[in-house]
Amino acid sequence: MTSARSNESTTTALHRPAFIPGVLGAIILLAGLALVDSAWFTYVLYVVSILALIMVVMAVQGRRPLWVIPLVLVAVVWNPILPIEFPETVLRMLHIVGAAVFIAVAVFMRVPEAQPYVSEPSPEDD
Repeated sequence: MTSARSNESTTTALHRPAFIPGVLGAIILLAGLALVDSAWFTYVLYVVSILALIMVVMAVQGRRPLWVIPLVLVAVVWNPILPIEFPETVLRMLHIVGAAVFIAVAVFMRVPEAQPYVSEPSPEDD
C-alpha cells in the first residue's frame, strides 16, 4: 500500500524572487548612463539603491548569503544620502558592472518555493 505522499516528487520547485527587481534595476542603470550629469541622476541613485536593498532582503530570506555581498556594494555605490564621487568614466563603467550584477542575481538566485503551512489535527479535536 503506497501513500499519496510517496508518489509525489521529492524535488522542491525553485523560483526567482529577484527577477523583476533585478531586470528593472539593470534597465534603470543603463538608462541612467544618459542622466549622469543631469539633475535627474538623483532619482537614479534612489531607485537603484532601493532595488538593491529589496534584493538583499530577498537573498537573506531565501538563505542565499553570497548574493548579499554584491548587492550591498551596489547599494553603497549608488547611495543617495551620502553619494560617493567618481570620475565620469569610472561611474559609467560602474553602471555597466552594476547592471551586470542585477542581471546575474535576477537570473541565478533561485530559492525554494514556500510550502503552505498545514497544521496537523490536535488530539483534542477527536
